[in-house]
Amino acid sequence: MVDLVTQQRKVDTMRIATLGLSHESNSFAPMPASLDRWKEAGSKEGEAIVAEFATSEATMAGYLEAGVAHDDVEVVPLVSSHLTPMGPITEEAFETLVGRMLEILEAEGPWDGVLLGLHGAAVAEHHRDADGEILRRVRAAVGDIPVGVCLDMHANVSPAMVEHSTVLNTYLTNPHLDARPRARLVADIIIATIRGEVNPVQAIATPPVAINILRQGTSDSPMKELVAEAHRLAGLPGVLCVTVAEGFPYADVEEMGMACVAVTDDDPELARSIADDLARSVWDARHDMVGTGVDIDEALLRASRAEHHPVVLLDVGDNVGGGSPGDSTHVLAAAQRLGIRGLYQTLCDPEAVQACLEAGPGATVRLEVGGKTDALHGDPVAIEGVVRIVDDGKWEDPGSTHGGFRFYDSGPRAVVHTTDDHTLMLLTRALGDRSLQQLVSMGIDPLAQPIIVAKGVHSPRGAFEPIAAEMIWLNTGGCTTADIEGLEYRHRRRPMFPYEPDTTYEETT
Repeated sequence: MVDLVTQQRKVDTMRIATLGLSHESNSFAPMPASLDRWKEAGSKEGEAIVAEFATSEATMAGYLEAGVAHDDVEVVPLVSSHLTPMGPITEEAFETLVGRMLEILEAEGPWDGVLLGLHGAAVAEHHRDADGEILRRVRAAVGDIPVGVCLDMHANVSPAMVEHSTVLNTYLTNPHLDARPRARLVADIIIATIRGEVNPVQAIATPPVAINILRQGTSDSPMKELVAEAHRLAGLPGVLCVTVAEGFPYADVEEMGMACVAVTDDDPELARSIADDLARSVWDARHDMVGTGVDIDEALLRASRAEHHPVVLLDVGDNVGGGSPGDSTHVLAAAQRLGIRGLYQTLCDPEAVQACLEAGPGATVRLEVGGKTDALHGDPVAIEGVVRIVDDGKWEDPGSTHGGFRFYDSGPRAVVHTTDDHTLMLLTRALGDRSLQQLVSMGIDPLAQPIIVAKGVHSPRGAFEPIAAEMIWLNTGGCTTADIEGLEYRHRRRPMFPYEPDTTYEETT
């Protein structure tokens, strides 16, 4: 692998800016993505971006890698902001962050090209297609130079995103384990474009389909076959890149749903044909895109009777990676009611963490944990237990993780072992369960946990599937519920499958 940490500044080379603002916005989440939240998360600029991402497998790493791999290219990191999914971005936050992006982009120019790190499912209070608006503003700022963007596979890709970019793709794995190579592909095409070797043209097709979050794993049907088809089409002569995006059903926007994008070398008819053909394959698979979870009590009883462990329960309704608060107590409360022991789970609860910090390791504490966001995610649960360990919440995973991130910070955290034999990791900031190192870094052996509750849907699979005796997706309440047909949309397209089961593709093309 190219050593990005030792990247040297090149002179007399093409200069490509890289910058980004990444947010997956849940229109149904209770907490807005305010400026204070973004400030707490912090932005990275310049060499701090290299330090954060160079040794990771994230999107930005793919862009930086391209600058090292090509002798005549300098990829210049400018600014990168990322915030855990939650509600829409406030107008103040959006204008402040995007304003900084444009300020530094213009101040450090001129540029030969731009590489953007966006999510694709960002929603702002005043711009529902927030990523499309960012691309529009960047295009207006830099003029007619190549602009590439690699999006999350959950992007709700809009015509505006395609219009204002030169090359657009998304990840093609869920859990997202290919962020770096997919970004590298975008960077390489942009570099070839600057050299005059290719002339990318794009086409987008958006079949009126929303795929249930439970059906979005790319190692499962129908996505397994659709991704394989995208790869096959990408290998055809004259084709530069092909994408099948799953979309993010919790963003209440017009472009919500699946999308197919084809990029060809100066062949618009081929791009249109490939995008349309892939979209037809998506449409034909629509009935396999409906899913339901397992009742909590049924799943807990099944896990408690299992001969082999750990059994991993996926708390779909409290999917932190989809915008939930991470403090749902539905599973813990049910385990207490049923008398089931041996549960491990995380809970975001700053107040409980502070109480553990004050008590210290070895102390017995009585706490009301979780359930402090709203009734949708449960009520606080009373526990008594011993504080096993506390730390600052910073840890890393150099392996392959969802989204490719390496460095994590949940704020101060504490592990409490309860009198009814549950192990709870209490966090100051919500963090999805996507790495075994989160447990190991606090002295917890994942293999020794009878039942693991992972707050997520597919993001935990890369870490937990290899060790799980069984994985069960739960029908839990919350703002990331699997019951997407019960969500109260105001802006999505109509008609659309599965919300309107009689939808036909021809009606919307």
